[in-house]
Amino acid sequence: MEFIKNVIMYYFIAFGVLLGGSLFGGLGAFLTNQPPIFTMLDYADRLKIWALVVALGGTFDAIKVFEISIIDGNISSLIKQIIYILMALVGALTAEIVLHWLFKGDIN
Repeated sequence: MEFIKNVIMYYFIAFGVLLGGSLFGGLGAFLTNQPPIFTMLDYADRLKIWALVVALGGTFDAIKVFEISIIDGNISSLIKQIIYILMALVGALTAEIVLHWLFKGDIN
C-alpha cells in the first residue's frame, strides 16, 4: 500500500511543479509585458527535469538506491525506483499536455 501511495504522490508532485511553475512564470511574463502563453509553454518544456528532481526528493537519493540495489542484488527496490521515476515523468508530461491543450487547443 505504501508503494501505491508513493507512486500517486510522485505523479502529482511532478504534475503540480510543472503546472504551477509554468502558470506563475506566465504571470511573471504578463507583469513584465512579455507574451505569457509563449512563456508558459516554454517553461513547461524547460521545467520537466526539475519536476522530476522535486518529485523524487533530489537526484542523489535515486542514485543511492540504484547503487545499493545493484550491489546488494535487491532487484525489487531497483524496480520500485524505476517506477517512481517513470510516474514522476508521466506526471510532468501530463501537465505539459494539459498546458498545450489549454493554450493551443491541441495535444501534439
